[in-house]
Amino acid sequence: MDLRDRITIEPGKRSGKPCIRGLRITVQDVLEYLASGMTEHEILEDFPYLEHDDIRACLAFAADRERRLMAGPGL
Repeated sequence: MDLRDRITIEPGKRSGKPCIRGLRITVQDVLEYLASGMTEHEILEDFPYLEHDDIRACLAFAADRERRLMAGPGL
């Protein structure tokens, strides 16, 4: 299974931002927690409904988005 399959985008949820498995927590939320210095363990403790693969999916989603951005138009 592709980890990015865990990321969902629904127009009526969180203004259409990419979310984890249809939950109300966004990829951006998780990335900001990691960037602020929270460990994966701390995130999973604070949000017990998240799984290790959800955090990995956020990172994979962000890496893919960055790759597409750097590739430019046409991708």
